[in-house]
Amino acid sequence: MKSRYDFLGARLKLFIWQWRGVWITTPCITAFVILLRLTGILQLWEWSTYDFYIRNRPLPTQDRRIAIIGIDEADIHRIGQPILPDATYAKLLEKLKAMEPRAIGLDIYRDLPVPPGHQELVRVFQNTPNLVGIQKVVEDDKQEGVAPPPALKEKGQVGANDMIVDADGRVRRGLFFLDNQDGERIHSFAIHLALHYLKKENIKAEKVEGTNNWRIGNQIFIPFEENDGGYVKTDAGGYQLLINYRGPNGYFEIVSLTDILEDQVPPDWGRDRIILIGKVGESFNDLFYTPYSSSWLNLPQPMTGVEVQANFISQIISATLNERSLIGTWSEPQEWLWIFIWSGVGATVTWNWRNQTKQFLSLALFKYLGLEIFILFGSTYIGLIYGWWIPVIPPLLALVGACFVITGYVAGTASGIRKTFGRYLSQEIVSNLLESKEGLKIGGKRQTITVLASDLRGFTALSEQLSSEDVVEIINIYLQDILKIITYYGGNIDKLLGDGIMVLFGAPIVREDDAERAVACALAMQLEMESINKKIKVLGLPALEMGIGINTGDAVVGNIGSEEHTEYTAIGWEVNLAFRIETYAIGNQILISNSTKEAIGISKLRIDSTKEIKPKGMSNPINIYEVGGIGGKYNLFLPREEEILLLLEKPIPIFYLIVEGKQISNTVFKGNLIKLSQRGAEIEMNKLASTDSIPLPYSNLQLNLLKPDNQSFMSEHIYGKILKVEEASKTFYIRFTFKPQSVIQQLDSLYQSSLKK
Repeated sequence: MKSRYDFLGARLKLFIWQWRGVWITTPCITAFVILLRLTGILQLWEWSTYDFYIRNRPLPTQDRRIAIIGIDEADIHRIGQPILPDATYAKLLEKLKAMEPRAIGLDIYRDLPVPPGHQELVRVFQNTPNLVGIQKVVEDDKQEGVAPPPALKEKGQVGANDMIVDADGRVRRGLFFLDNQDGERIHSFAIHLALHYLKKENIKAEKVEGTNNWRIGNQIFIPFEENDGGYVKTDAGGYQLLINYRGPNGYFEIVSLTDILEDQVPPDWGRDRIILIGKVGESFNDLFYTPYSSSWLNLPQPMTGVEVQANFISQIISATLNERSLIGTWSEPQEWLWIFIWSGVGATVTWNWRNQTKQFLSLALFKYLGLEIFILFGSTYIGLIYGWWIPVIPPLLALVGACFVITGYVAGTASGIRKTFGRYLSQEIVSNLLESKEGLKIGGKRQTITVLASDLRGFTALSEQLSSEDVVEIINIYLQDILKIITYYGGNIDKLLGDGIMVLFGAPIVREDDAERAVACALAMQLEMESINKKIKVLGLPALEMGIGINTGDAVVGNIGSEEHTEYTAIGWEVNLAFRIETYAIGNQILISNSTKEAIGISKLRIDSTKEIKPKGMSNPINIYEVGGIGGKYNLFLPREEEILLLLEKPIPIFYLIVEGKQISNTVFKGNLIKLSQRGAEIEMNKLASTDSIPLPYSNLQLNLLKPDNQSFMSEHIYGKILKVEEASKTFYIRFTFKPQSVIQQLDSLYQSSLKK
């Protein structure tokens, strides 16, 4: 039983680890989005989305129970004065009363008399029990309150027509009632009229026992709270409701004042209806922006105040009679859970996708993300159709945020993998292996590449005199700077051979300027040696010199090996030739093949010398070229060195041996060091030596200095390369490739003495 529990525990741990990105990302993104939402920064976006849904949902049938008598500029022009006299309203109300409407709403401020006909209007007010007037209750810095008509106030037939305008200038909420500055509760214009209409249905309003909610019939109207829907910390004073607009501008039937006064409508036009009287002309400035006012393509069109009231009245009546739902909202914990779900969806899908394809950021992943966003918008849109304002922007931000966080994590992981591999392979090869369909296949293809081979001169001899720790430290100092240069010039480091480096240009991707970049890279490497030697000098160690050989040609490039072990490399004679050329290079020298010279063009290169060599394995000699610089966009040049070879006052006897590869011959030759420079020396062979013993040019040798008076004493080993041979005089010139510290001091002293003479 214990082993079973251990097994299940191990499986659970594995499952948690495998989905770690989801477990961490989902709650973190959820918490971040919730905190961001509480700042209110998402509020405007959420309102805009809500408005978009309102504008684009199916419209219900026109509510024939409500009609509007709109007073416009034509009516004012006909009557002849900007403010209609009381007599006109009295006449209008008498005509409406004859039509037997259920309620009449006068959405016109009438706190002061406007003669003529004031007494006549007061009498109509007193004799019309289903008439409701208005007053403005809320006073602020921008507007003052407006008193109600006194005659209607006495009879309790006045409602507040105050509008609640959101921060973006839209009206999305309406009032059941509110309190004035004296603490008196004032019911709204809309609720008065709705209750007048419903009175005939034997429906009335009452407070729900034990709560602060109000019920009309069987419908409970739950008041708006400060964080409902897309709102954050909004003033929820009074008894507010979200307005479930029935339609845009002009959705309710509107007839002109003139039509009523001149009997242009049927006698029963207003029977059993709510008749609203209000100003609809633009010059009256009774206009408000609503969710229907916004548009991505057109300028926002405001809605008249009387139409806003009509929409709110229609909502109350329709909800009470179960024809249309109110706009409901979720509690905050439900909204947080909704955000959490979408954060989890984004994290889960993206996390799962990381193992589905070699290319993580593929078109298919974005298709899935697009599908998730479509589902989010579709579900919240359908929710609004059925009367629920479900948050859109916070879950959208959570979805996309989780997707990007997981993407960033995966990219960071991939970057870590690339960085790890990049310590062994170049970034270009890593990209080829990880991203190309052909990248991991065993095999190769023939292509033209340029191979750069470099090696430190005399480093093997130097390392024999140092501790392993010092050797590693020198190599690391050298490689740290040199590898940066190789990477900068787009070279792919194929091999690190101790103090030697093999670099490919043109693999895996061939470019037109591969040869040019290789030469520029070599020049930059040689120029960098001065800085490297300054760092090494601090350690009290001798300066390093590097030789470089470059060749361009066809080679087989690819993954060479087997399933057990594979190496991305290049093989072929042209690769070997680059190493052969490198062996001819002395310190601070760059040698290139004829094919490399032709690939670049002679006009771009500074050729300091030409050599004819016969590399091992070749039947015919070839020319190689010493490069001192390259022009064009790289513009890199090595300083020209003038060598001063001085005749020594007394020749120094020496022993020397020929070095072939890593092997030193057993034949010891005698000679004398007769001339000396800071970097080389001229050696005179023993006069009795046969012509067969004269060394070949470009041979390497090991020599030891002897004391003229005690030839049994030998100096430490010195290494050099023969650059020039004079058979007639039996002399040859060598360039030192390694001098021990003790020999350096001795030769420098001799050189300075000869220089003074």
